[in-house]
Amino acid sequence: MAIFIRIEPSSSVPIYRQVIDQIKYQVVTGVLKEGDKVPSVRELAARLAINQNTVLKVYNELCRQNVLKIERGDGTYVSSNKQTIPVAERRKIVSNVLREAAILAVQLELPIEQVGELLQKEYDYIVSQRAGRGKTGLSEK
Repeated sequence: MAIFIRIEPSSSVPIYRQVIDQIKYQVVTGVLKEGDKVPSVRELAARLAINQNTVLKVYNELCRQNVLKIERGDGTYVSSNKQTIPVAERRKIVSNVLREAAILAVQLELPIEQVGELLQKEYDYIVSQRAGRGKTGLSEK
């Protein structure tokens, strides 16, 4: 199973947390399904250019949360796609991303009103795409 993880080295969110959040999100949304094999520790570490101990920490934590299961000698698999992310954790995930966006907006000297408008446009566009309304895009992308 191809797994897509994007690491933001400049983020204030630790790398292991970024990987955990992205794998959990892919399980919750059904991108990764129950029984899907995830890359080995060595393979994922090489692909992401991070330490193997970081990936091991991620896999151990996800096993503890029953997101993944390790079959000794066979690999690591998604244990269930019936995972839910508690509201507090969802808020934390979004808050971390918005914090990075806020930092960038301040650095680029964008007024909060414009940032709010951009967020609203992006949010509306994504919701409309998920609803299948078929909009082709935003006017200011």
